[in-house]
Amino acid sequence: MRLRSLFLIAAALLALGSCKKQDSFSQTFQAPIGDIRAYYIRLGNNMWCDWPTQVMGDNLEEAVALLPERKRPDLKLTTVDSLWRKVTDHAAESGINMLVVDLGEGIQFPSHPELAVEGSWSVEKMRAEIARLNALGIEVIPKLNFSNTHNGWMKDYRHMVSSEPYYRMCSEVIADAMEIFGNPRFFHIGFDEEELDNQSRFSYQVMRVGESWWQDFLFIISEVERHGARAWVWSDRGWHHPDYYERCPKSVIQQNWYYDGRNGGFDPETNKTIDYDRLMGFWRLEAAGFDQVPCGTNWVHPVRQQAGMDADDVIGKLVATCRKVISKEHLYGFMMAPWSPCTAEGTDFQLHGIDLFKEALAQ
Repeated sequence: MRLRSLFLIAAALLALGSCKKQDSFSQTFQAPIGDIRAYYIRLGNNMWCDWPTQVMGDNLEEAVALLPERKRPDLKLTTVDSLWRKVTDHAAESGINMLVVDLGEGIQFPSHPELAVEGSWSVEKMRAEIARLNALGIEVIPKLNFSNTHNGWMKDYRHMVSSEPYYRMCSEVIADAMEIFGNPRFFHIGFDEEELDNQSRFSYQVMRVGESWWQDFLFIISEVERHGARAWVWSDRGWHHPDYYERCPKSVIQQNWYYDGRNGGFDPETNKTIDYDRLMGFWRLEAAGFDQVPCGTNWVHPVRQQAGMDADDVIGKLVATCRKVISKEHLYGFMMAPWSPCTAEGTDFQLHGIDLFKEALAQ
């Protein structure tokens, strides 16, 4: 524990020393609290992948081929600029006022250029896009997922979790993102699905438990807050760890996600599926006094797929339920996450998700 504390202090000092003077870039639009209409979009794609260890060889493509097929990282950015523009333009036309951008390998971090892949956006390109979106009435929020289940974007650092180099890297990319995005007021840090069942297909499995999880979680929050932003997090931890509601700082914006994947419904009195605790997250977070931005989807869970169902009903029911359950003081708004990329295969699904979100918010 003492050694871990020294690592935390060292990382914070190193990050402080490396912080660059902020330039004049800043965002010109903010979504209204209470009516945040956020849309999740991913720039990078390496949040669900593994990364080859050094012993797999110096030839990166050959090393990647040794990983489980479904967990191989992209070595080239898959986001298509024209389709990104098509999705974001439709979002603006549909009343979306916030974009939560999952960066992953999609950006060239000044402090860690080795994390980029072919086609990663430059700082200048990202800022130009932020300015364009602000002009359309959309606030842009950075997201970096620090869950060990979604950290393939970290490349070799994925194998250094909770070490001094890991803390230093986390501090530095947070500082970079804050500067690139013009000191945004929120910063999504992920932290979802860090459990064994969600890593069953990985060749390299790492789960922090107990105090190790808490120390890393609180460290990332402190780094975000040190730059003047509020951390925003997926609320998974609370489903099966009651101490989460007491130990997590109240400054952290909570994002419970419930997709009714097993079609159990939105009533805790009748939902008898294993999704019950996920659903109850909205009630428990409200009782604990957290600010919330609930998340819905039109992504179709395998159980619904097997039953020949879509998920078009989810976001509307989520909005209606949370407006009843969460007080106006703590309901900051909602987020829609279709979980599709800006590629030829995923764009239409995103456009449909935006339409569903618009309909849900109008009810």
